[in-house]
Amino acid sequence: MQTAIIVFAHGSSVESANQAVRAVTTEVARMGGFSLVETAFLELARPDLAEAVDSVARAGAKRVVVVPFFLTLGIHLQRDLPRMVLECQQKYPTLKIDVTDPLEGHPALRQIVLERAQKALNPC
Repeated sequence: MQTAIIVFAHGSSVESANQAVRAVTTEVARMGGFSLVETAFLELARPDLAEAVDSVARAGAKRVVVVPFFLTLGIHLQRDLPRMVLECQQKYPTLKIDVTDPLEGHPALRQIVLERAQKALNPC
């Protein structure tokens, strides 16, 4: 079964921020050996989730894994993302769409915060 990965971020009016998310997506594809990967945005940037799902469905995906590039399970992930996924499911009823947990709670985040703090305290 062809599986697509969609990294789903908020989106920004600052294009360099959107490009940074796209760069993460590119690295995820490379590191994971994934051949069908897209970036999608909630707002302020393109493609949105529906457009990304359209793209991977046209490319033959039978399953989509949406990875929220959000730190916490806030309102966008509790309200907006489920609604958007439901709309995609209605358009593509045979497409299996799974959504992972947000980044919150992952042990690597604690390490990243610690490293940033230590670097600020010891800039050498």
